Amino acid sequence: MSDGTDGGNGSGTSTGDDPAVRIRFIGNATLLIRYGALTLLTDPNFLHRGQYAYLGYGLFSRRLTEPVLSVRELPALDAVLLSHLHGDHWDRTARRELDRSLPVLTTPHAARRLHLLHGFHRAAGLRDWQEHTLTRGRHQVRLTALPARHAGHGPLRLLLPPVMGSLLEFGPADGPVRVRVYVSGDTMLFGGLREIARRFPVLDVGVLHLGGTRLPGGFTVTLDGERGAALAGMLRPHHVLPVHYDDYTVMKSPLSDFLSAAERRSPAWVVPWRHGQEVVIAPGAGTMTVV
Repeated sequence: MSDGTDGGNGSGTSTGDDPAVRIRFIGNATLLIRYGALTLLTDPNFLHRGQYAYLGYGLFSRRLTEPVLSVRELPALDAVLLSHLHGDHWDRTARRELDRSLPVLTTPHAARRLHLLHGFHRAAGLRDWQEHTLTRGRHQVRLTALPARHAGHGPLRLLLPPVMGSLLEFGPADGPVRVRVYVSGDTMLFGGLREIARRFPVLDVGVLHLGGTRLPGGFTVTLDGERGAALAGMLRPHHVLPVHYDDYTVMKSPLSDFLSAAERRSPAWVVPWRHGQEVVIAPGAGTMTVV
């Protein structure tokens, strides 16, 4: 199935020397990302429908969807990219079943806890704008930690864990960047996001964590439809992939909110993919195919 953006040869694929980036939507904010020989997993959440994720301070949320894959069905991974420590992004299944020798690239807060409490000794904490490069064979990805905030100002910000946005730059180990992918993490809008647009004016793909997650007291702690469209308009990626919008009971802003707001406000091409689908991003041309 094509989203109409594949252009050119229509395949969205490329040669082995210049491979496409492939991103599969496993569920919630969990993505399987492949580039040549490299394979990454984001925000591993493998709880089943009906199970509860722990959000801290005695708060739980019930999962409404089923993940497309289990941990045991994953291919060999080079690293896990973790935006923050919440039970719908790093759950008890991931903690028990993922290989503890895997590098986990995350916030310093999460890295300390994963290392000391859960035995993931290769967890690495990255501060804003810090880079980490992974290479396998002729292919590499450079990850840059980006600003993100789960809440605005005030006491709520102190109660929620620190969050990391990410820029993934894919390309040959000895060559230029071919595809740039932004992953928002569970952020709200704040001034620090404008610096991302200033430093990285060209983004091929923006993966936005949406859902308008609402905590007791009416506090919203992830982008809802309007805020998500505003962020897309600020960063102006060529394509937007919405995730994290209907998987848990605390998510109150459906995908339709974002699609309506984006149609009014954002110049980006929104790809409303479904769980289990994969996008193929051709290098250089910025074209995309949904399969």
